[in-house]
Amino acid sequence: IVLGIASLAVVALYPFAKRFTDWPQFFLGLAFSWGALMGWAAAFGNLSLAAVVMYVAAIAWTIGYDSIYAHQDREDDALIGVRSTARLFGENTANWLIGLYGLTLALLAVSYALAHLGLAAYLGLVAAGIAFVWQIKVLDIDDTAQCLKLFRFNHIVGAIIFAGLLAAIPFA
Repeated sequence: IVLGIASLAVVALYPFAKRFTDWPQFFLGLAFSWGALMGWAAAFGNLSLAAVVMYVAAIAWTIGYDSIYAHQDREDDALIGVRSTARLFGENTANWLIGLYGLTLALLAVSYALAHLGLAAYLGLVAAGIAFVWQIKVLDIDDTAQCLKLFRFNHIVGAIIFAGLLAAIPFA
């Protein structure tokens, strides 16, 4: 209940983030990824380090995929004075994605280790890593249609990660 109430502050702050920071995608990550904490707390009745590390991983992932999305609005954002990581990263977006997606994978691996998950979860991470590499390789920040497709492709990455987690659940 306390976590649910605490999420309201993050959710209320996000819509204003573009006005005061170049990192609104970070605030989006804080809000969108809160489910990692809520889901863990609902299932286990507490928070563990595994859940917190997964939350941070999800924030990094959100910054990455939403930066791709934000490239569609880069010019309009500049005209009206709205800030974003797409504007901040600019031509260096691919390098930032390498770091953000790499951090996502590394932190998810740590979270999995802390939660004592099996091999299938890690295989899902390998497959997700391949999908991340593909996104970075084909990214053209000046092609708005492609940016939208790559942003949407992250639901497939999420499904891959979920499938690895599902396969790692020991059924007795």
